[in-house]
Amino acid sequence: MFLSLDGEKVTWAGGAMETVDALILATGYRPDLPCLAGLDGALDISGRPRHQDGASLAHPGLAFVGLEWQRSLSSNSLRGVGRDAARAARRLTAFLDRA
Repeated sequence: MFLSLDGEKVTWAGGAMETVDALILATGYRPDLPCLAGLDGALDISGRPRHQDGASLAHPGLAFVGLEWQRSLSSNSLRGVGRDAARAARRLTAFLDRA
C-alpha cells in the first residue's frame, strides 16, 4: 500500500516515489480509505469515496471498484464486481489515451 499521493506521485511504504497515471482501489464491503484523506475531493466528510459509477468526481485517474450500490445491487459481490471493474478499466484507458 502507498503512504501518500501528491498529484501524480505515489510514495510507497519503503519510501520510494513513483509517477502513476491511474489508481484503482478495490475497497471491499467497508471502504477504509484514510490513504486518500489528503487528496482533495476524493472522499466526502464521512470518508466515503465521492464517485459516480466508480469514477472519482474529483480525479479522472482515480476509480473505485467493489463499493456497495456502486452501479447495482451486485456491485460489491463476486457476481457484479467484474462488470464494474471492466467499466472502470475502460474509463481509465480512455483517460490515459487522452493524456
